[in-house]
Parts: sequence; structure tokens; C-alpha cells
Amino acid sequence: MNAITTKDGTQIYYKDWGSGQPVVFSHGWPLSADAWEDQMPFLGARGYRCIAHDRRGHGRSSQPWNGNDMDTFADDLAALVEKKFDVPTLTCTCWRAKRSGESPARAAGGWSGLRPPPAAPRGDSEP
Repeated sequence: MNAITTKDGTQIYYKDWGSGQPVVFSHGWPLSADAWEDQMPFLGARGYRCIAHDRRGHGRSSQPWNGNDMDTFADDLAALVEKKFDVPTLTCTCWRAKRSGESPARAAGGWSGLRPPPAAPRGDSEP
């Protein structure tokens, strides 16, 4: 299983499909990385590297009692990007930024190398 361990010991599961410019998908409640299975193969077949994670308390990630808040979810995503993916530019399709109007950079833990996502079809499972 692909996973990283955060500073508080939480295991964060992730999928890493394809190669090329990375696109990171972050789901909303109560979903998992599986919510992006319509978009990931579409973009992967077009030369993108597709990365999706299960937020803490969701899917295959650990189910900790603490840290189930948006700031910690963003910190977990930043830890995943920092530990696993050495990329100059990152495309982030993110529930938090999309729904709350907040900066995608904050939703990605303050990482500044963000650009808009490529167009992909919406599937029934997209949040």
C-alpha cells in the first residue's frame, strides 16, 4: 500500500498513476481517492501524472481521533507532496479550495507552485 506517515503518526494513503506533469486530487467528505477514478485514467492517458490521497479519517488512511480539521487535512497534503513528489509545478484539484473559496496554495499547505487543473470530464463520483 502506498502511504506516508505524518508527524503525528497518521498513515496517509495515496494513489500515484501515470507520468508527466502531476495533477493532485483532494476529495471532500465523506469520500476517498476513489472519487477521482473517472478523471485520473482520462488525464493519465493524456500524459499527466495523477495523484490522489485519502484524507485522514477517510478510506484507507488512518482513523485518528484528533486532527480532523481543514488545516490538518491541508498539512497532510503538504506532507505528501513534500515527502513523495519532487515537482517544479503542481496542479491541485481540491475540494477545499473549490468549495470554500480559499486559496488553493493554503489548501495545499502553503505550497506556491500551483496552476489551474487541465479540463477533464466530470463523473458521477466527483464531489
